[in-house]
Amino acid sequence: MGTSATRSYTLTASLICANMLELGEEIKRLEKGGIESLHFDVMDALFVPRYGLHPEMLAEIRSITSLPIHVHAMVEDIEPYIETFVKAGATTIMPHVESHRHLHRALKKIRDAGANAGAALNLATPLNVLDYVLDDIQVVMLMAINPGIVGHKLIPRVLDKISDLKKKFAGRAIEIEIDGGVTPESAPEMVRRGATRLVCGSSTIFKQGENVAERIKDLQETIDANLK
Repeated sequence: MGTSATRSYTLTASLICANMLELGEEIKRLEKGGIESLHFDVMDALFVPRYGLHPEMLAEIRSITSLPIHVHAMVEDIEPYIETFVKAGATTIMPHVESHRHLHRALKKIRDAGANAGAALNLATPLNVLDYVLDDIQVVMLMAINPGIVGHKLIPRVLDKISDLKKKFAGRAIEIEIDGGVTPESAPEMVRRGATRLVCGSSTIFKQGENVAERIKDLQETIDANLK
């Protein structure tokens, strides 16, 4: 069995799937279970068909945990709010390349504000959009479902995209994060293809009536066993 120090991947908890009525306790349970970071979905009901979490909530979360918080910006334009999210406690901000005409500028603003910069790609978006910003990002997040809807099933073609991205990143210290479709069945193959961070939500660790810490442990054990 692997440990957090020896595994080639980490798990991040999708907070939008958590129980909002007891979020503070939920985060404590996540920490106890060994989760390595928190995934914070921001949505504007324009880029995707629903609303998400907000910076005031992020600030409250930051006040009770030191875990890294990765902001997934599913919005038409994150630039006016970058400093707000960083001041609230964001560790990383990942805007979608599809919604930013000036991606390099947005990434620079994120880094200048003191956070790590990432880029999120929908399934149909080709990887070559990253060619001229590879030196400006610490993580690329691939959507394995269409964004904005919790619980959608994995689109299998993303597995080849993970492999292609790993080849593209050869020799670079850039994380490959997968959002959507992460299940005990799909996660091992995602890691095998090159994923280094998996977003865990309603299909893995947030199951009504089940212990979050135990679900994290079960998922890690399943992935580790299938990587042997």
